[in-house]
Amino acid sequence: MMWHQDAGAARPQLAELLAAADRILVFTGAGISTASGIRDYRGPQGMWKTQAPVFYQDFMTDRAARVRYWEQKLGEHDAVAKARPNSVHQAVVRLERAGKIEMVVTQNVDGLHAAAGTSAEHLVEIHGTNRLVECQRCGRRSDPDPHFRRFADAHEPPQCECGGYLKPATISFGQQLRAGDLERSFDAATSCDLAVSLGSTLAVTPAADVPLAAARRGVPYAIANRGETAHDHTPSVTLRIEGDVGEVFPGAVDDALAKGAGRP
Repeated sequence: MMWHQDAGAARPQLAELLAAADRILVFTGAGISTASGIRDYRGPQGMWKTQAPVFYQDFMTDRAARVRYWEQKLGEHDAVAKARPNSVHQAVVRLERAGKIEMVVTQNVDGLHAAAGTSAEHLVEIHGTNRLVECQRCGRRSDPDPHFRRFADAHEPPQCECGGYLKPATISFGQQLRAGDLERSFDAATSCDLAVSLGSTLAVTPAADVPLAAARRGVPYAIANRGETAHDHTPSVTLRIEGDVGEVFPGAVDDALAKGAGRP
């Protein structure tokens, strides 16, 4: 494994991997969205450090838990609504437009990959999205803004017309991941020719098992993250870049696409 503490020095190696690949699996975590104003979850000031999670079982059975959940989400809503894709999200879109993306699997619930232009065909939001509200009974999805306004005014957890409880369309603690999302993710891990993990500690499974499944097939596996990851000492990692993903990935993508444009 090549290990680079200097993100800038790693750019040529990452560009070579991206240029040589035709079916890239991109796996992303909270570290790619901090530049868009979205707080991470596991850093020193991350949400998991500053607020206790509401478990899905409690949400479904306890009104007080639903109130606390909506209070937490209300505190995040403005930041999510105002956030815009940054250079990392846009670089992923450039790879897709060049025909080099097999799948983008994101742990993020901010919706920024979709907002940047990553197509639904090539995107799995494995932990859901804050950009929609979903009924836990009938599954209907809707715009979150009216529900947040009503909660802010009345402090009453919103309900669907069918009587079901509404919550942002994310996977909460204790809630099962969607089987279809897992299937699409692991299918991509079996067909890609490069796995790249960006801005994730790779500590949350089964999501973090997706790029690792690709690496265990023998395809190259590159990790870029600020801070240690759970995969750092895995023998199947090809390139480990320590530092800000935004300092290395967009430039490496540009270099890789320039190399491809120069091929005979």
